[in-house]
Amino acid sequence: MRPLGPPLEGEHSLTAWSDEEVLAATDATLTPTTDQRLTDLLDRQQAGLLAEVERVELTGLMHLYQQGLLRKAQALREAVRCGLREPLQP
Repeated sequence: MRPLGPPLEGEHSLTAWSDEEVLAATDATLTPTTDQRLTDLLDRQQAGLLAEVERVELTGLMHLYQQGLLRKAQALREAVRCGLREPLQP
């Protein structure tokens, strides 16, 4: 089974990553600054106060967040496949 989506630009397939790279990707998060900006923009959107330039920024940050979640999930699958992590339990 191949990972969902193509590798990011300049990135090689997860199956070619080292164990350390796979494990690091399973724990990856947004930087605190980016996370806070995303939270602020989402709050402004919820309040109906988002300017057009902020809407564009929010779209970009949401794309970045979604890409990160996808890579994190793919890395977790690879870590489980390689025996680096136990499968998640419901």
